[in-house]
Formats: sequence, structure tokens, C-alpha cells
Amino acid sequence: MTAADIRTVTADEIERDIDAFGELMHACVQGGGSVGYVLPYSREDGAAFWRRNVLGAQRAGTRTVLGAYVAGRLAGSVQLDIDTPPNQPHRAEARKLLVHPDFRRRGIARALMEELERQARMHKRWLVTLDTRTGDAAEPLYLSMGYLVAGKIPEWCRDNFTERYDPTTIMYKKVG
Repeated sequence: MTAADIRTVTADEIERDIDAFGELMHACVQGGGSVGYVLPYSREDGAAFWRRNVLGAQRAGTRTVLGAYVAGRLAGSVQLDIDTPPNQPHRAEARKLLVHPDFRRRGIARALMEELERQARMHKRWLVTLDTRTGDAAEPLYLSMGYLVAGKIPEWCRDNFTERYDPTTIMYKKVG
């Protein structure tokens, strides 16, 4: 069990703590996390991600951001995206599960995903989908939480450090 405080983070809180959110993304990319970015990647790039890709959706009410805090420090985050087409009102997507390398192996990722599933149910979303780089540490976590593999797509994403292209695993779980 984790000692992290898992809670919903508002857009105003992200703006106020943009350096911490930028650092979280930066540390994960630097640590090899396949979260859509490659090196070089700065803390400023991390902050720009939150401003450009998250805040608008959050203010529009289509994105919930969860934060994990340990002793007041941002240790992790995940996003619940409910911006789905009209024929998919039952579905949500888990996006950008991030745990700072300083806080890994403490159950934070699992706690974030458990809260994400609870939030999905609150939004009447009973199917959660996600993708993860095949073979990453998150894949066995998702499997242990009951996510099922829908399939794998080869050469989906570029590795952070090299020109190699890696496959992704598409997963889903009925949460309600």
C-alpha cells in the first residue's frame, strides 16, 4: 500500500504548480518512459505539455487529472479522458500514467489507476482503454489489475533514446 495522497488536481492547481508538473514529465521522459516524447526533452517542454495538452481539456470538463503526493511533493499523475464520440458515452481513456523515478515501486501507479477507475464509474464510464509500450513496466501492472489485451501494433512509437520503433499493447477493462 502507498502512503501517497491521491486526489483530483484542478487546472488552477496545475498552473500554480506548473514547475512540479513539468518536472514530473521531464523525469519520466529522461527515465525512459514512453509517454510520447523523445530526447532532448527539458523541464520547460514538460510544463508546455501540461499547458498545451491538458489544461484546455480539463477546463472543458473532458479530462480529470489525478495527482499523487508524498510529503507534499508531486510523485505521480494520471489522466482520465472522457472526450469520446457520441456513440461511445460508456468509454474513457487512461492517459499518461506518470510516476517520478524517485517514487517508483511504492504502489503509486496502482493507487492512481484504482482512483482513475473510481472516477470513470462516477462519470458513468464502464469501459477504460489505454495503450502502453509493449514490455514496459506498466504492462504487467495493468494485467494484474484485470486489464485485457485487445492487440499489439508493431512500430507504434519511437524509443526515447534511439531510432528504434517499438510496439504498443492496446488494453481495456470493464470497470462498472
